[in-house]
Amino acid sequence: QVQLQESGPGLVKPSQTLSLTCTVSGGSITTSSYYWSWIRQPPGKGLEWMGAIAYSGSTYYSPSLKSRTSISRDTSKNQFTLQLSSVTPEDTAVYYCARAREVVVTSKGRNDYWGQGTQVTVSS
Repeated sequence: QVQLQESGPGLVKPSQTLSLTCTVSGGSITTSSYYWSWIRQPPGKGLEWMGAIAYSGSTYYSPSLKSRTSISRDTSKNQFTLQLSSVTPEDTAVYYCARAREVVVTSKGRNDYWGQGTQVTVSS
């Protein structure tokens, strides 16, 4: 069974870069034809797809976040990472990583795997 686990600091200061890692077990991030996404949910709001990296290494980003978002991977560790620069308190959210057959993920599907999520707070 595929499992995903988010990790990283729970508190980030405004203007700094948020960096999270998703560690995958039970499956390879290079397996055709899956996409590995980052999704977040601010308090009181819905899920927001941020971006994804494909099994091939190609990256895709939400237009609203593209200028600040970078997704990369380390295939030797079976991990992929999220970097969100110039954060503000509006970036406070629960951040999830997920695997899906579709590049854009806005809800959980029966064939999807999600991490448990990690809370990130942007505050001074």
